[in-house]
Amino acid sequence: MAIKVFSALGHPLRRQVMALLRKGPKTSGELAEAFDASWPTVSRHLNVLKEADLITAERKGTSIIYRANTSVLEDAAAALLALTGKDNGDDEMKEAAE
Repeated sequence: MAIKVFSALGHPLRRQVMALLRKGPKTSGELAEAFDASWPTVSRHLNVLKEADLITAERKGTSIIYRANTSVLEDAAAALLALTGKDNGDDEMKEAAE
């Protein structure tokens, strides 16, 4: 899990998508307008985020609504903190990060 999540967050556009979705759900059109990239490029990045379970996509009529999966993001942040030794001493988190 952690490898896919950190790999997905390794690209600046995907981090920007996550920042937008942390503020609330967005349609595919809203996300496309937010970036100076072609729709196929944005779509490819959205698929990487979906494969890492960082976002969810729900079809509503002709639109697709994207949402941040905050629990996965929080788990990744906790794993990163465990690696730096700044966690709450939770050995299970260190094992999950490894």
